[in-house]
Amino acid sequence: MSNSAESLSHSRTLAEARLKSAPSDLMVKLFEQPHLEREVRQFHEYLQVDIAHTIMLAEQNILEPEQARLILAALQEIVAMGPAHFPIDPLRGSFLLQVESHLFQRIGESIGGRMHTGRSRLDQGPTVRRLYKRRLLLEVFDQIMRLQEAILRLATKHSETLMPGYTCMQHAHPTTFGHYLLSFSTKISDDFDRLRGAFARLNLNPLGAAGLSGTAWPINRMRTTELLAFDGIVVNSKLAREAYYAAEVAAALSFVMSTLNDLATDFHLWSSHEFSFVETADEFCGTSSIFPQKKNPAGLEVVKFAAGTATTWLTTALATFRAEGTGDVVMRELPLLDEAFATTNGSLQLMAAMVESLTVHEQNMACAAGAHWSTATNLADLIVRDGSLSFREAHSLVARLVRLCTDRDISVQKITSDLLSDAARELGIFDPGLSTEAIRNSFDARTFVNTRTSLGGTAAAEIASLIEIARIVAGEQNEWLSARHKQVETAEASRKNAAARWLC
Repeated sequence: MSNSAESLSHSRTLAEARLKSAPSDLMVKLFEQPHLEREVRQFHEYLQVDIAHTIMLAEQNILEPEQARLILAALQEIVAMGPAHFPIDPLRGSFLLQVESHLFQRIGESIGGRMHTGRSRLDQGPTVRRLYKRRLLLEVFDQIMRLQEAILRLATKHSETLMPGYTCMQHAHPTTFGHYLLSFSTKISDDFDRLRGAFARLNLNPLGAAGLSGTAWPINRMRTTELLAFDGIVVNSKLAREAYYAAEVAAALSFVMSTLNDLATDFHLWSSHEFSFVETADEFCGTSSIFPQKKNPAGLEVVKFAAGTATTWLTTALATFRAEGTGDVVMRELPLLDEAFATTNGSLQLMAAMVESLTVHEQNMACAAGAHWSTATNLADLIVRDGSLSFREAHSLVARLVRLCTDRDISVQKITSDLLSDAARELGIFDPGLSTEAIRNSFDARTFVNTRTSLGGTAAAEIASLIEIARIVAGEQNEWLSARHKQVETAEASRKNAAARWLC
């Protein structure tokens, strides 16, 4: 991209009709060139908007057929060039003006200048940015569904794989790895729906607002809405340049990263020697320059590191807009979203690949599941069912039993009814008189998991139900996503067919 004054042709620029001086070198370096670099990434969206707007102007008889043919032919030339070969001169200004300059050189300003009829940069630019963000958001949706499928496959495979469940990083109850993974399936579905809500407010057409007050030209906003695969229009013309939907997208993406961070953090911890529950594949790991034995779960660390920046996305977005009021237009865009989309998309891809190739050490999980008194709730429930004590009394009794065994270094396997009696005596609570066999059986992890039959619990039937529900939800979300992709494809075909009629 050239920023040399000599590269500017002798044709008139937009600014020189009103301003006495061309942009300073500093303005070109610090504003025009960085701004253009962002806009060039939206090359295809700019051309889609120009083509759709031109088709609409022709269909509304605002352009004569020959004018439409010449403009569309020149636009098709730019499409064929692609962003790598389209000439850019920062001194000319925004990408809209770069396109206009090409049209003027090819077909003259008297015809090329008619393409801008009935619109402004203040509605054209926001339309382009919405299309661009929509494309990137659809890519994120695709990656969410890939991760969702990977998690559901792994959860189904390990629906009965015992593992400890944790609260406050202490053993709480036994659970299964499948049940754990299904909790992330739900979180990912929620993330999808948050983004879907943001998508509904993103996928609206501002084109035709003509900057602020609308236009006197008899344009058809619904036609460009159809040609660009929007779901509707930004109704109030003053709101055409509003970008708070972008802050909403940033917030929803940060939720995705938070979910990925939780999953990566658990897997990272469980990859340590002290746990040895899971192991990421070698292609997602690193080694040490000094410790020969180490296999570092680098891929998980990459996701966790990336998630740190995500916590600032919403606040940065709102801070960007905070001082603008409703009368400023210069910064009604959010460059950080490019980073947010790239970070989220890459992290989703990486996490899906790690889940798909994850090694699960089932024996280590199962051994830990029944340790550290994590089934103590089962014994309390047994005492309550016996009818002797309330749950709060039973809770205190079992808590004292665990304390006695811990103090005396007695394992679960060696517990006796006498110990329960000792605990009751110390607390002055009625001794339920359970047998040693009944007490030991109540501490069995597999029995515990199988008896959690309440809705959403760990019993086999409940996990099967959770898997079925997750697949139904994922199926509906996949259908919605497929429909959105189809809508974009249909609009693209419609634009091509409509343009072809005027190019004949």
